[in-house]
Amino acid sequence: MYGYANMPMFPGFFMFIFCLIIVAFIIFYFTKKDTRKDSESALDILKKRLAKGEITLHEYEELKKTIE
Repeated sequence: MYGYANMPMFPGFFMFIFCLIIVAFIIFYFTKKDTRKDSESALDILKKRLAKGEITLHEYEELKKTIE
């Protein structure tokens, strides 16, 4: 009993709280990234596809009319 005089009363409790903080940080980090992806408009996506060469200018104009 003499060796444990400076040990906290509930050491497992502090480890549990630490793990909860780590898990909350990870969840917050990944959900924040997902919201940034969703904020991109359909027109922005369409412009990127045109720039990459995935669609032609004619297809771009038709899809743009559909979106607007």
